[in-house]
Amino acid sequence: MSVSSSASRRTRVRLPRDVVRPFEVYVNGVPQEEGLDYTVEGRTLVFARELKTEGKLGFWRWTSIFVGVAGTYRQDDSVDVAYQRDGRPVVAAKLPLEPLE
Repeated sequence: MSVSSSASRRTRVRLPRDVVRPFEVYVNGVPQEEGLDYTVEGRTLVFARELKTEGKLGFWRWTSIFVGVAGTYRQDDSVDVAYQRDGRPVVAAKLPLEPLE
């Protein structure tokens, strides 16, 4: 049985400075559970799995999408954090993802 190298890759997400507990974490709109889906290390969320963003599309990729030859099927994860600031609900959306080896 072979285990792929991506199984050991983790992802780090730095929290914005004004995020304080309690907060809620979502990946692609799905609620995540601390200790199960991620851990908190200081001001950083660490996910045990690899999360990726699609990145910018090149000219030919945009052209093929526009004319209907191809779609975009790459992994494009989004991490959002919901929290309170001055008693008001705030969402930090599409936080930057950093790979951890």
